[in-house]
Amino acid sequence: MAVTDKPQAAHTGTPAGPGGTPARTRKERRAWDEAPRWQIYLPLGVYLVFTLVPFYWMILFALRPAGTTGMLPWPITLDHFEKVWTERSFGVFFQNSLIVGVVTLFMTTLVSLAGGYALARFNFRIKRGFMLALLCSQFVPGALLLVPLFKVFAGIQMINSLGSVIIAETVFQLPLSMILLSNFIKNVPYSLEEAAWVDGCGRFRAFCAIVLPMLRPGLVAVGSFAFVHSWNHFLFALMFLSKQDLQTIPVGLNTLLSADSVDLGALAAGGVIAALPVVIVFAFIQKYLVTGFSAGAVKG
Repeated sequence: MAVTDKPQAAHTGTPAGPGGTPARTRKERRAWDEAPRWQIYLPLGVYLVFTLVPFYWMILFALRPAGTTGMLPWPITLDHFEKVWTERSFGVFFQNSLIVGVVTLFMTTLVSLAGGYALARFNFRIKRGFMLALLCSQFVPGALLLVPLFKVFAGIQMINSLGSVIIAETVFQLPLSMILLSNFIKNVPYSLEEAAWVDGCGRFRAFCAIVLPMLRPGLVAVGSFAFVHSWNHFLFALMFLSKQDLQTIPVGLNTLLSADSVDLGALAAGGVIAALPVVIVFAFIQKYLVTGFSAGAVKG
């Protein structure tokens, strides 16, 4: 009976792997596992085209003189920006949106920080039910509560007040922000707070000295999300603010649309004004934003 040896890889210089098959070198495995560059850049290029082309058209109409049809904004004009900023009161709208966004940012961050710490560090009977209620509240659309909120704010004389929009925006941002910060606080070792207590710090001082500095990415993520949402939100400002000097930028953009005609240059300039603060904010905080959302989703 003939005896057959296992296949050898001596002629290739590659050691035999399991089952007698030649084992791949590190370089060969890397070349096999890595996808070709065109498989990565082609989908990204298509996505960028669909994403950036509308922005280009918006900037083109905003900077191009009225009546021209060129594909390049030349000669460049700022007449559309001057028109919407002065004649259409976008300066006032911008100020109102900034007030709503900044105050909502601070209120959402402070309340969600306190609530998230309680959910992360304390155990109480209704904790699971409270977390379930927070999650279920995310399935309730804001439009469904417009009429009840309007009656509540009308009863306390807060219609035509920026405070009504700020309160509504803060309440709708709290559930997600609280859950995100509670998960982020759980990633901070509890032993660090205990060590601070042993050294004589109270709970609040230990939180400010130990925990709070480690929550910077999470706070940036929560604050930026609250600011952007309140900056772009349309329904609350439309329902609760009827005076023109109290309206925000999304409502101001809606006033540029009419049934008879649309000034595309003014509308595009208003869109650039509305998008510019958000782009600037994300340009400066993108590193903290990615870190915050990823760290807050690790542990629940």
